[in-house]
Amino acid sequence: MLHPSSGIGNFAANSAKVIRLLRKGCANRPFYHIVVAEARNDQHAPVIEQLGTYDPLPNEHNEKLVSLNYERIQYWIGNGADTSKPVDHLLGLAGFFPVHPKQYLMAWRNRRNQISTENSTPIDDLNKTS
Repeated sequence: MLHPSSGIGNFAANSAKVIRLLRKGCANRPFYHIVVAEARNDQHAPVIEQLGTYDPLPNEHNEKLVSLNYERIQYWIGNGADTSKPVDHLLGLAGFFPVHPKQYLMAWRNRRNQISTENSTPIDDLNKTS
């Protein structure tokens, strides 16, 4: 059995390919592989090639870690592979694609919520000062 990250998996040459996330890890600790698979196959079918990894939970430095193989992503997109929406967002944040407008909207909302929580005074603090 060939390992998926070796890039020599079996696949039909003319079938549609998709770059998507493959969930790994435990129930409370998700971890994703960014893989190329045939579009008609389900999530747990063998993949053609692993292109990177994504750890959605922040580490001790409050960073979400992503590793990408840019050359192979360019190769597969150049050969007509489609990307899923979550992969589109990750590639946009990594600078491979233009940033999706939804990401700008989420950043604006996060900044607005952070400013409103910094400016608001908790009710308990108001009662203690009087």
